[in-house]
Amino acid sequence: TPPRTKAVVSTQSTGYQTFQHYFKQINLSMASAAVEHFLKEDEEVKGFSFENCRRNAFLAKQGAEMPKSRKTGTTICGVIFNEGVVLGADTRATGGSIVCDLNCEKIHYIADNVYCCGAGTAADTEFTTKMISSKMELLKLRTGREGRVISALRMLKQYLFRYQGHISAALVLGGVDVNGPALYTVYPHGSTDKLPYVTMGSGSLAAMSVFEDGFKMGMNEEEAKNLVFHAI
Repeated sequence: TPPRTKAVVSTQSTGYQTFQHYFKQINLSMASAAVEHFLKEDEEVKGFSFENCRRNAFLAKQGAEMPKSRKTGTTICGVIFNEGVVLGADTRATGGSIVCDLNCEKIHYIADNVYCCGAGTAADTEFTTKMISSKMELLKLRTGREGRVISALRMLKQYLFRYQGHISAALVLGGVDVNGPALYTVYPHGSTDKLPYVTMGSGSLAAMSVFEDGFKMGMNEEEAKNLVFHAI
């Protein structure tokens, strides 16, 4: 009968509308999920990835032994305390991946009141500091006075600048004279800095982080020694 037919059509129409509304909801949820996934992927790409750190931590918990990093460069540093200067250096000399000398002297004598740490080519630092030490002794004999730290600095920077960096000597110069304690860095091209604490060499960034954390003005000798010890 016509009324029954209308009722069936009406029911089918309502069911179709309900299905269509449900399908739209599914599409919207799928779209939002896709957008969230895309944003999550985009966030994961940005910045540093610490997946290897989590992996290493998991392996360490399982008892796996982590490989240790190997340092083959030089670390030299210096710090001023209330009465003087403390210089420090490691003692390993390497040629590529080969350890050539375990007891290399990297703190060089310049004068009785001036010493110098050297990083770079061992021969360059050795003979450069010997030459400056000889010039400082001649200056002392000529003037009859103890040489100043600034005199050694001027000789070093002029000599290195003349060779435009071809002498591979990165130096930390420290000493005490009539003007008190002084500490300088000398770069292979001849540029210099005067600072209360300095580092040079391939390990300089790690040593500098220790200095920046522990340095304070007016330290005594023992505090300065401990700080340099931990930096090296």
